[in-house]
Amino acid sequence: MSTASTPAIQLKDVHTWYGESHILHGIHIDVMPGEVVTLLGRNGAGRTTTLRAIMGLVGKRTGSIQVNGQETVRLASHHIARLGVGYCPEERGIMTSLTCQENLLLPPEVAPGGMSVGEIYDMFPNLLTRKNSPGGRLSGGDQQMLAVARILRTGAKILLLDEISEGLAPVIVQALARMIRELRARLHGADGGAELPLRRTLADRFYIMERGLIVRELSAAELHDSADMLREYLGV
Repeated sequence: MSTASTPAIQLKDVHTWYGESHILHGIHIDVMPGEVVTLLGRNGAGRTTTLRAIMGLVGKRTGSIQVNGQETVRLASHHIARLGVGYCPEERGIMTSLTCQENLLLPPEVAPGGMSVGEIYDMFPNLLTRKNSPGGRLSGGDQQMLAVARILRTGAKILLLDEISEGLAPVIVQALARMIRELRARLHGADGGAELPLRRTLADRFYIMERGLIVRELSAAELHDSADMLREYLGV
């Protein structure tokens, strides 16, 4: 049984493979209920693979991956989803021939307590005005909002969001930041955030990845004083 002190997500000595390619090399990550945790790293560092490993979407994974205290490393992806885990991939997965609303209604409920369509439209008014538009005709920002909104309707309480602000206009990034703050308050009674790059302002903690390893962990308070170290690892 999970408690307030049980991590929502806990990875211990996790290794993953795609075919013969060994991608993650024994990573350890903890995410507590109500936390926003961000993975930082260059392209190819293993961030997306980590999220896919949690969802069981890699070729092979070993070690321990627990969701609210339940071991999932041998579970199929649909069973992991029914533990209340939602994954928004970088490619969004919008069905281009379906309308915005049809896309929104497509995923099944995986856990109780999901947001209603009305609540989602209140949070994302752009989707309401475009609810009858084909998914393929939505802007990149609207597609990203729709991809996140689909998860909120399913009842997932743990969200794995892969590069959700990549390539989007600042006004859309700010809308997504507001969504994360509102959702965090709704699920856990917590708040936070600012208006800098999304993944660096909403997070409580940061894991820096390099070549499939966790090389550093930083709190939000430590981030400001770590600019030189971040440039070394991220090339920014």
